[in-house]
Amino acid sequence: MTTRSAVLAIINPLSGTTSAEQKALLQDAFMRRADSLGFAPEVVLTTHPGHATALAAEAVGRGVNRVLVIGGDGTINETAQALRRSATALGIIPIGSGNGLARHLGIPLNPMKAIERALSGRPVVIDSGEINEHPFFCTAGLGFEAYVAHAFAKQPVRGLPTYIRTAFRAFWQYKPLALVLDGQERNLFSLTFANAGQFGNNAWMAPTANIADGQLEQCEISPFPAQASGMLTWRLFNKTLDHSSYWRGQSIKKAVVEASQPLLIHADGEPLILPTGRAEVRVLPGSLLVLL
Repeated sequence: MTTRSAVLAIINPLSGTTSAEQKALLQDAFMRRADSLGFAPEVVLTTHPGHATALAAEAVGRGVNRVLVIGGDGTINETAQALRRSATALGIIPIGSGNGLARHLGIPLNPMKAIERALSGRPVVIDSGEINEHPFFCTAGLGFEAYVAHAFAKQPVRGLPTYIRTAFRAFWQYKPLALVLDGQERNLFSLTFANAGQFGNNAWMAPTANIADGQLEQCEISPFPAQASGMLTWRLFNKTLDHSSYWRGQSIKKAVVEASQPLLIHADGEPLILPTGRAEVRVLPGSLLVLL
């Protein structure tokens, strides 16, 4: 008798804006479709931060070829951390508030279609990045975007409307960041290191980013007058931010950022603090398999 290949789905019951009932339906749909395609399906629900990383690492250890994530960007990041530089491919079923990596890769935002893609698709190699010891697969950054990520994490309700309200309030409180970037003193509104082109919700910080070119896009936003904020926001969501005189970008493999105080950063939207005020950023070319 032929042994069926295992496929694991990791579900974060708390992530995204999808209800518990909808997640249960997605779980059932995954089980039925995987079984019909000849897989031996397994489902595990996360119970605490970092749990998805541990579950994915265990799956890699026993030779599971496909690990699917039904969750948001944070759960995708946790899972992908354990799959880097392995033969196990990541399947993304996006139910988060931003879904930046899924959008960049053209993965369906309809969860049922995404399940089909993850089970039937083929593995494709992409890059990843690290900011200090923190892996990222979409974007990492500091300055205004990190300031907003920290404020957004404190909100009781997720989703784009909450993010917009949080960013609007933060804009009037935030002060541009004085730092040293690769030995040069800079005063920046924000600094993004982009593996994929967008934060999520089609907010394109690096419109020309290639997720498999062995490089990151270093995107700098200079301080700007308040009256320019409307046009910059329009450009952000219309994939033309690189046409602004306040935007500067270049392709890099590594960078060092230093500040005189602890740095607020984010990695794939997750808020983090670097107590030393030093960030070392690098790309890890061809380090992850994604099912497309």
